[in-house]
Amino acid sequence: CPGKAEARPSADLCNRADETYHDFHSQSGPPHGLFTDPDWHDTLIHLYSFSKVFRLTGHRVGALIATPERLAQIEKLLDSTTICPSQIGQRAALFGLRHMADWVVEERQEILRRRTAIEAVFESLAGWDILSTGAYFAYVRYPFEAVSSALVPRLLAQASLLTLPGTMFAPTRAEGGDGLAETTLRIAFANADEKGIADLADRLQRLGTA
Repeated sequence: CPGKAEARPSADLCNRADETYHDFHSQSGPPHGLFTDPDWHDTLIHLYSFSKVFRLTGHRVGALIATPERLAQIEKLLDSTTICPSQIGQRAALFGLRHMADWVVEERQEILRRRTAIEAVFESLAGWDILSTGAYFAYVRYPFEAVSSALVPRLLAQASLLTLPGTMFAPTRAEGGDGLAETTLRIAFANADEKGIADLADRLQRLGTA
């Protein structure tokens, strides 16, 4: 499949809508219109996980939408691997679906507040650029000369900030990349409150641009 929630390319290809984070989508309304295509069943396989929305990471409980014919083939695969996830994870997901809708709404609003706060941090820092941000992570370009894989341990040692280098998510120049991997970081902010995010700004500010 060519990617996440992409427009339907042709009958010869399929779309994979992998929507683990869709409960924290920043816009109102559905995140895409793939299901409005009357022929969606020809190309679309929709995946969902309860790991983020109900904090069930590790339980491997999710959902899948596809045609009955494709589901039959998927069941064959599952029958030769893991028959099903543990009961506790399934029961927790079912409880969440039945009773936690209001809680999910509140969690979404909190995540969006943190997203706004992280965007404000990098708008205020000279030399830093926020390239993209979602519900949990921000990808940023920094003003230092060091490649990202070398900068990460420096941030940990000098500012007590644990980040991931862009080289973990994109090819390096040596691998045919455009250089973005060597100049970017991924920062997770979902578990930091607004005070913690403000502290991130202070720590990065003290590093300067050297």
